[in-house]
Amino acid sequence: MIMCREATRLMSLKQDRTLTFRENTALRFHLSMCGACRACMRQFDLLHKIASHHPSLPNDATEKGDHHDSH
Repeated sequence: MIMCREATRLMSLKQDRTLTFRENTALRFHLSMCGACRACMRQFDLLHKIASHHPSLPNDATEKGDHHDSH
């Protein structure tokens, strides 16, 4: 059984890639017994959903024209 720290790491990875069968099984088992991590997973999912609907922000330096030439 994985601990909360590993479960949190897997939750984060899940936002970026598909978990392996072993990772997914371990995470699901942990979530079935840990209410705190279930709440954390809901927060990860919400943040991912919000971020995926937000337009990309321009780089501040590029937008302001702050280009530094080396002399």
